[in-house]
Amino acid sequence: MKYLFSLLLLCCTAAVFAQQTERPLVQFSGITRNADSAKLVIVPYVSVKNVSTNKQVFISDFEGYFSFVAHERDTLTFSSVGYFPVTIVVPENVPNHSLVTNVLLKPQIFNLPAVRVFPWATADEFKRDFLAMKIADDDLEIIRKNLNPKTIKEAGATYPHTVYESINAQEMHNNIVNSHSITNPLLNPFAWGSLIKDIAAGDKSNASN
Repeated sequence: MKYLFSLLLLCCTAAVFAQQTERPLVQFSGITRNADSAKLVIVPYVSVKNVSTNKQVFISDFEGYFSFVAHERDTLTFSSVGYFPVTIVVPENVPNHSLVTNVLLKPQIFNLPAVRVFPWATADEFKRDFLAMKIADDDLEIIRKNLNPKTIKEAGATYPHTVYESINAQEMHNNIVNSHSITNPLLNPFAWGSLIKDIAAGDKSNASN
């Protein structure tokens, strides 16, 4: 009985290996592309794993091209960072034992929660800057400052109190400006000539009298 069981197990194992070796080989080639792009943009360096053998691993090149040998009905998994994995089963009865196809990978999008970035590394730094922060005055506080007796006194020393003082100040300013535009007659040679001429004319009139 023991020998019969061992013989049966050996036959089953041989049958399994026979089935595996009987499956034809297929040259499987193609290009890995982005499924969501309009022009099917290439996805480079995609890992390809033969799940049936669980040992063979291939990688597409920088142009997304891959080419390797697999058996019919082998299960292949294409995976890449940022994309959902794609599983392909090698079909049977492939013409010329060669299969060429585009493998389309769909991008995997992760919606992360919103993050607020603060310029403070610790809560103590935030507390220190918050206490030292100068907050802008509101309208009521501005009115209180403007009605402060000290503020009114300082404004009174700068601005005129009445309309008459404002007019007098303007007249004084105009007089100062005009005084600079008036020339000194003592410094005018033509004025000296006119004065001498008037004195000589006066002396002649006295002599004739």
